[in-house]
Amino acid sequence: MSGARDALVDAGVRILERDGLPALSARKVAVEAGTSTMALYTNFGGMTGLLEAIAVDVFVRFTQALTEIPETADPVADFMAMGLAYHRFALTNPQRYQLIFGTTASLASHRTDLTVTGSATNRDEWATSFEALHKAVHRMMAAGRIRDDDELAVAGRLWSLNHGGVMLEMAGFFGHEGHGLTQIMGPLIIDTLVGMGDDRDAATRSLQKVVAALGSGT
Repeated sequence: MSGARDALVDAGVRILERDGLPALSARKVAVEAGTSTMALYTNFGGMTGLLEAIAVDVFVRFTQALTEIPETADPVADFMAMGLAYHRFALTNPQRYQLIFGTTASLASHRTDLTVTGSATNRDEWATSFEALHKAVHRMMAAGRIRDDDELAVAGRLWSLNHGGVMLEMAGFFGHEGHGLTQIMGPLIIDTLVGMGDDRDAATRSLQKVVAALGSGT
């Protein structure tokens, strides 16, 4: 992107995180970026174009958080580590998360029925994050940790668990002491994977690996 485009996107992201989506307006973004509203319209055609550019920036960061998890010999532990990265991104960047996975009308046209299309979005640069989850599900099935099933449907089910837990935690229903992970999401993921065919002891060991890696900073 050009310097002006970068400055406007960065300004939009700052306002989004500081004041929330309703605070975004052409005038406020222009002032934050130290430019004019004309520059915004010239570069993006209006606020809808800017919101899409911000969403692309957020998806790039979100995808990086999910895909930078190194693969190990334990696909279930890798899936759990990805889930932890997902949780961390959402809780650290709540407004950005709400922008890409909330009900923002201007972005809704890019969403698709993943059970039919195989992707959660029709935008290639946004789709990589879901592909990472799909791959994690494929690896767990290939390793015999969970039973063979419709991979896309299973990915959708697991995403639903994580998204629902994240949304409730962001709303404060699990407090602010990490109870959402330790008392809700961790046990829920174990129960879900066992229901999908994994051995409970094996699933628990996979979770312990992730916790141990987190504690060691690796």
